[in-house]
Amino acid sequence: MALPKQHRLRHFKEFAQVYRHGRRAKSPHLSVRVLDAVDPALARESAQPFDLQPQTQQPPRCGISVSQKVSKQAVGRNLWKRRIRAAFQQLLPRLHPGITVVITAHPTVQQCDYRQILQELEQLLMQLEVIDGHS
Repeated sequence: MALPKQHRLRHFKEFAQVYRHGRRAKSPHLSVRVLDAVDPALARESAQPFDLQPQTQQPPRCGISVSQKVSKQAVGRNLWKRRIRAAFQQLLPRLHPGITVVITAHPTVQQCDYRQILQELEQLLMQLEVIDGHS
């Protein structure tokens, strides 16, 4: 099942904003950058202004980046995006509202199965303090 549109990052400027201003955590297979609820000053930078309703009402949003270092073929990169997206979707109910997350796959992700991706992603999000520690 696809990630609902309200939870997706789709524009380059949204990714750039998280890379520029977000906090980062790394593991052997994944990197995660998190930008807490967007403040109005950062929202003005974006080509598509963020909805400036109270931050607690905005859903968590996610973008996934898998480079050609992981797989030269688009089919392979899309496979890893689907696996990471499924893991993120499983953790979605536990995420704090209003955050923006960018998940980057390292080339070593090819050695992982879905369970390892889910476990690493959960640990990274807990390390960045944007997810509750309970299942």
